[in-house]
Amino acid sequence: MHELAITEQIAEIAIRHGEQHQAQKITDLYLVIGELSTVVDDSVQFYWDLITRDTICEGAELHFKRVPAIFRCQECGKEYRLADGELQPCPFCQSSRMEIVQGKEFHLDSIIVE
Repeated sequence: MHELAITEQIAEIAIRHGEQHQAQKITDLYLVIGELSTVVDDSVQFYWDLITRDTICEGAELHFKRVPAIFRCQECGKEYRLADGELQPCPFCQSSRMEIVQGKEFHLDSIIVE
């Protein structure tokens, strides 16, 4: 259900940006979402369609770019990706000590206005 709050924030940012630039319409928004994020694209799209009715964002297309999760082993220093979406030990040294390099992202990358 947190997608509702997230989508409301995205809409607020887009509307504010559009109004600041005297946009007639916002046509596209590009979102970056990390593989480890719990954000569900379909839920964001559903709420977006509801929230943006009668605004300059109505009908704007959401584009979702998924960023893969990458970990760095704290023992051997090598980076690796998830296999089959499952958290696992380092495939090089089998250590379970790792840090997340990328994959938790969630941000609005760009907006296209008319």
